[in-house]
Amino acid sequence: MKKILTWLVALAIMAGCATEKPETPPKLYSIAQFMDIVQINGGAFSPDETKLLISSKETGIFNAVEVDIATGTQTALTNSTDNAISAYSYFPKDNRVLYGSDNGGNEITHLFALANGVSTDLITDSTAKAQFYGWSYNQKLMYYASNSRDKRFFDLYSIQVGEATEDKVYPATMAYKNDKGLNPSTISNDDRYIALSEEITTNNSNMYLLDTQSGKTQLLSQHEGDAQFNPQYFSLDGSKLIYLTDEGSEFMYLATYDITTGTKSKLEEAPWDIMYSYLSRNGKYRVVAINNDARTEIKIYDESNGGKLLNIDGLPAGDITGVNISDSEKLMSFYVSSSKSPSNLFVYNFDTKEVKQLTNTMTAEIDANDLVAGEVIRYKSFDGLEIPALLYKPKGIKAGEKVPALLWIHGGPGGQTRLGYSATIQHLVNHGYAILAVNNRGSSGYGKTFFAADDRKHGNEDLRDCVEAKKYLAALPYIDMDKVGIMGGSYGGYMTMAALTFTPEEFKVGVNLFGVTNWLRTLKSIPPWWESFRKALYVELGDPFTADSVALYDKSPLFHTDKITKPFIVLQGSNDPRVLQVESDEIVANARKNGVAVEYVIFPDEGHGFVKKENNIKASEEILKFLDKYLKGESETPVQ
Repeated sequence: MKKILTWLVALAIMAGCATEKPETPPKLYSIAQFMDIVQINGGAFSPDETKLLISSKETGIFNAVEVDIATGTQTALTNSTDNAISAYSYFPKDNRVLYGSDNGGNEITHLFALANGVSTDLITDSTAKAQFYGWSYNQKLMYYASNSRDKRFFDLYSIQVGEATEDKVYPATMAYKNDKGLNPSTISNDDRYIALSEEITTNNSNMYLLDTQSGKTQLLSQHEGDAQFNPQYFSLDGSKLIYLTDEGSEFMYLATYDITTGTKSKLEEAPWDIMYSYLSRNGKYRVVAINNDARTEIKIYDESNGGKLLNIDGLPAGDITGVNISDSEKLMSFYVSSSKSPSNLFVYNFDTKEVKQLTNTMTAEIDANDLVAGEVIRYKSFDGLEIPALLYKPKGIKAGEKVPALLWIHGGPGGQTRLGYSATIQHLVNHGYAILAVNNRGSSGYGKTFFAADDRKHGNEDLRDCVEAKKYLAALPYIDMDKVGIMGGSYGGYMTMAALTFTPEEFKVGVNLFGVTNWLRTLKSIPPWWESFRKALYVELGDPFTADSVALYDKSPLFHTDKITKPFIVLQGSNDPRVLQVESDEIVANARKNGVAVEYVIFPDEGHGFVKKENNIKASEEILKFLDKYLKGESETPVQ
């Protein structure tokens, strides 16, 4: 039936071409223009709730920026030119700021306290990685996790907040010693209970309750089969733990555990995964985020009014993300974005009902009518499994004209391409490339059966999902099926190289951004701070120290480069701790020995993913040049 509908739609499109007015071709823009937006994230309220702390990429790299809520005026608090800064929070009682930063993308993140323009590194061990865990409810302690004691595990520490004085000493006290890979998740308001998480596999986990008064740790998630457990928050009085689980369900739902009685009960479910939930400081509002078919759906309940669902008028169209409610529960900050619009920061006043936009991050040089909205589509794979994907169709296609296409494969494994603004996608679509972003089996957001469907089948059945996407493209009258390429980053980069290696005639070109090509090396060189997740990866992908090594060798493109015949480009960061540069060095060298056209771009100051604006611009420019030459077949590249 679906094939018949697709055929009828195709006929309708072709028939419409003869009578409808041709779509006006868009103006061509450079990648610099598409990236001439201000990437922003975060939204922590100052103690007096007159300002918001965000991370902003206005200078080309993320820095901590203060936004005045009344005027929208932005004030830079840091001026880093080399390392990205993630702004976390103000201190609870004063205007000191807490932020995190690593060194050149090496992921060894440290925490810094900024006071009177002076930054203090709170992590004395230069080799340790740290994560901010928030403030105690009484606002006297700052919690963070660090692997200083044992690089494999993250212990939980607390620091006395103190006063904003000239004293730059922040002594830390260990609150929880993690010697079994049980990671802290959330802490009760009275600091007595700590919820812990244990990764067993990527589809199976446990949660525990640590009572710091008795020192006892209790397993809360006894279960059969695979189920995920993800602690979210404690009730205000500390009597209940609210957590996410998919036990007995395809999707993650909210449940509660009564600490006194041990009773579990379901709190809220949806026909999609609930992504997260939290309570505002005094419990007046409960926020729930749902992964609704590659979009974020936010629900806010008024717990002081019987849990009534709030309807907020005056919100612009798009996804609402990053919701944060102020301590007074009078204000809420959030972001609105879509595939045609980058994130903008808003504030909502619960008392006055006013919605106020604080930023305008899109450049005035781009006409919004020239941008393309992603469309959620689905197609059947080789075994009948329905595969979700996002389609971006170039504007201004003339009657009878056919355009080249690219499959866009996300990272992971287990990631998901969502309907957010992507400068790279908009740039490619603007220059005449159709994009089909495939959420192949193994992607998150579509139920645990779909998520587990690629286990031990990587580079095989998930790759076949991508190959089958060509049948969907072939049903679109405007796609040139002789010009279909594949691109992706990280695991998507692996899928790109697997496609060129194991299905060498299916795609004309490949674009590999820091993709795995040697699973044996990658799985053996997992960073030590991934120890609690390492065994789960081995269960899903294979253990390189066992007989699994044979299968891992067979699915690693590096060992089969003699099969590659089509051109590809590789983009790699030298500081990448996950996919080492040697991975890319070797596959480029091997393919070139066989006479394959390969282009290679290395960024010496980047890690796993590129954070600097100029590097992202260069990466997209090089990708477009490569595609115009080898996929579109142009002798010269048009305006960049």
